[in-house]
Amino acid sequence: MQLVDKMLAGDVLALARLITRVERDGADVPQIMKQVYPRLGKAYCIGITGPPGSGKSTVVDRLTAVMRQRGFTVGIIAADPTSPFTGGAVLGDRIRMQQHYLDEGVFIRSMATRGSHGGLPSAAGGVIKLMSAFGKDFILVETVGVGQTELDIMQNVDTVVVVLVPEAGDTIQTMKAGLFEIADIFAVNKADRPGADNLVTELGVMVHLRSEDAWWQTPVIATEAINNVGIEGLYEQIEKHRQALEETGRLSQRRQEQRRRELLEIVERRISEELLKLVEGDEELSRHMAMVEAGEVDPYSAADEILRPRTLLAGWSRQLAERRPRA
Repeated sequence: MQLVDKMLAGDVLALARLITRVERDGADVPQIMKQVYPRLGKAYCIGITGPPGSGKSTVVDRLTAVMRQRGFTVGIIAADPTSPFTGGAVLGDRIRMQQHYLDEGVFIRSMATRGSHGGLPSAAGGVIKLMSAFGKDFILVETVGVGQTELDIMQNVDTVVVVLVPEAGDTIQTMKAGLFEIADIFAVNKADRPGADNLVTELGVMVHLRSEDAWWQTPVIATEAINNVGIEGLYEQIEKHRQALEETGRLSQRRQEQRRRELLEIVERRISEELLKLVEGDEELSRHMAMVEAGEVDPYSAADEILRPRTLLAGWSRQLAERRPRA
């Protein structure tokens, strides 16, 4: 595909157009990704997650500045809530990152969640790969921050930074265990507010009690992103985590698991699509669907019948026979 060739040659407009196609999940996406995969770069991907109002966008903005000062190129994926009218991103994180907008070393893309769960757009994985193939050194992924346990971010990034604010101190005991499971680094942002020191201490104690593996002790960093305080320290912890992952072999393990999950998701999706086509396109199989809709049979029994190998083979055989040209 010519558009992919242009993107691989450094054409920013081609990258933007490819991202749009991946977001829309068009029929050409598999072919795009087949071309992109052999050219994936060495981008290191960092997820920035946390509740609304914690200042994630400002943290991303300041981290980007630190990375650019060190000569690294950066890709930013900023997940925004979906507009109920247009289906597009409504917050526009690029407005919050104006200082980087004209920087050729930074590519920023706001993505609508479009109803996906966990605060991360379903197309984010494909967009990460496009930015990696484009040659970005770092990719920062900011979730929408819907307050859910965003385990899906672990499937797409190498390091997860969970951003909290002092106001979370009163509810820290009731936070879901999943938050501690996904956090590689905690950043207590807006640390100039009352209660920040207590939250840093409390998180540190909880992290220590939960530590089951000596290879990495989850750090708790106090930041004031708006004043650019603590961001250098946060970046240093990201680099330390990266080094620890590489030295222990866990970075390759994480990426292997991510590729495995991606394969299973693709296979599951395609099987589901093909099965739906088969059921809807075959009179005998669609009869089971009609019986469920009419309440004449429960969906579990109907599924058992549809998924019997003999039933499926008969359905596929009938469809193949219908497709054969008649003499």
